[in-house]
Amino acid sequence: MHQFNSILALASILFFTECSQAQNKDTMPEHKNNPYYSRTAKTHLAVTNDEWKKILPKDVFNIARLKGTEYAFTGKYYKTNTKGMYYCAVCGNALFKSDAKFASSCGWPSFFESLEPGSVKYEADNTHGMERTEVLCGRCESHLGHVFDDGPPPTNRRFCMNSAVLEFEPDATK
Repeated sequence: MHQFNSILALASILFFTECSQAQNKDTMPEHKNNPYYSRTAKTHLAVTNDEWKKILPKDVFNIARLKGTEYAFTGKYYKTNTKGMYYCAVCGNALFKSDAKFASSCGWPSFFESLEPGSVKYEADNTHGMERTEVLCGRCESHLGHVFDDGPPPTNRRFCMNSAVLEFEPDATK
């Protein structure tokens, strides 16, 4: 009986450890140096670029914090059609569902709507002699890309996002 209880206790520990690791994306190895990363927190982050520079990979920092961009047709999510969720690679905020993704000819992953109203925010961008609307993460205010009014119904919007600042989690059920 004692041996059975020990086996049962060990199985319970392994089960709960596995479940908590599967559900807690905050502990993923690629985010171990980022104390601000969370897929559950909703609090607004006010982190300086000096601090982000210490934490983020160079390519992510360049796009997210310096408002850079990746070359068209080169991003890892440009042609992704897998069902799942897109998160901010900087802070873990949920941004887009794959159901809102569509194939556009712009060269970047495109979505017709954000996950929810507060998941992204907008700012006027008049750089490079153009009038555009910049899309920022609603939690950490990192640059994600731009939104245009030439997308498909029902919104007629095209969120043109940089893959480097997105993180994709496929649905568990296929």
